[in-house]
Amino acid sequence: MEYTNLGRTGLQVSRLCLGTMNFGPLTTEGDSYVLMDRALELGINFFDTANVYGWKFGEGLTEQIIGRWLAQGGGRREKVVLATKVYNKMGEWPNERGLSAYHIRKAAEDSLRRLQTDHIDLYQMHHVERSTPWEEIWQAMEQLVREGKVLYVGSSNFAGWHIAKAQAHAEKRNFMGLVSEQSLYNLNARMVELEVIPTCEDYGLGLIPWSPLGGGLLGGVLKKISEGRRASERMQEDIEKHRPQIEAYENLCQAMGENPADVALAWLLHNPVVTAPIIGPRTLEQLNGSLRALEIKLSDETLTKLDEIWPGPGGAAPEAYAW
Repeated sequence: MEYTNLGRTGLQVSRLCLGTMNFGPLTTEGDSYVLMDRALELGINFFDTANVYGWKFGEGLTEQIIGRWLAQGGGRREKVVLATKVYNKMGEWPNERGLSAYHIRKAAEDSLRRLQTDHIDLYQMHHVERSTPWEEIWQAMEQLVREGKVLYVGSSNFAGWHIAKAQAHAEKRNFMGLVSEQSLYNLNARMVELEVIPTCEDYGLGLIPWSPLGGGLLGGVLKKISEGRRASERMQEDIEKHRPQIEAYENLCQAMGENPADVALAWLLHNPVVTAPIIGPRTLEQLNGSLRALEIKLSDETLTKLDEIWPGPGGAAPEAYAW
C-alpha cells in the first residue's frame, strides 16, 4: 500500500479510502466486518463514513456497524484514520441539522457514541451551510479540537470560494481550518477542475474524490451488460447518453489490458492534489481488485486519449473560459 499526507498535515493515509455507505443497506453487518478486516490487511487505513449513512432516519446505522467492529479490539481503532460527517438532518426538531454550534456539538457526541470511540480523526462538513456564520462554525469545531474529540476538520461538496472563505475566517482565529475537501470527481464529472482543485492546491487541502467510478459508468458497464448483468433504469439512461464515450473508453482499457475501474482510479491518483479516491466495494473481490489501480502508470499518450474521450472544463479558471 502507498501512503501520503492528508493535505498539508503530517497525517499519513492510504492512497485508497474505504467508503462505507453500503454498510447496512446493501452490505450485511457480517460482510462489512470482513471488508474492514481485509482493508486493514491490505494496508488501507483510511475509512470514510457519515452520520446519515445507513439511511434509517436518525439512527446512524453505518456508524453503529463500524462502532461494533471497532469494539472488537485487536488494534482496530489505533490503525484506522476515521472520518465521518455532520450536516444532514438527524431528527425532526429544527436544530437537528446544519452547522450551528448546537448541532455540531450534539452530532459529534452522537457519532462518538455510535462509533464507540473517544475521537474522530477527520470531521467533515457534509455540505456548505449558508445560514450559519463561520465565526460560529469555527468556534464549535475549535471546542471539539480542544477537547480532543476531533483532530482535523474537512469539508465536502464545497465550492472553491467556500473553501477560501472558510480558510480566511480560520486564519483570523489562528486555527488550522480545513485540511481536506471531499468532492464528486471522476472522468465523467470534472467540474471541480475549474476552481475547487486549484483552491485545494493553494490552501493545502487534500482532495478526496467520491463516486470515482461515476456510479458504475466507468467500471466496465458495457462488458458487464453483455455478460448478463442487469442495469437500473437510471443507469440505462446514462449509458445511452454517453454510449460513444463509454465504448471508446472500454476499448482503450482493453487495449491497455486493464479493467476500466482500475484505469478510472489510476487517473484520479495521477493528480497530485488527490489524496485518496473513496472506493465502496460490496465484495472482497472488488476490494482486492482495487489495489491494481496503484500499480498502473498512465503514459502521456494515454492521458491525452482519456482527455479526448472524457474532456474536462478546459483546466483551471479563468483560463478555461477567458484569457
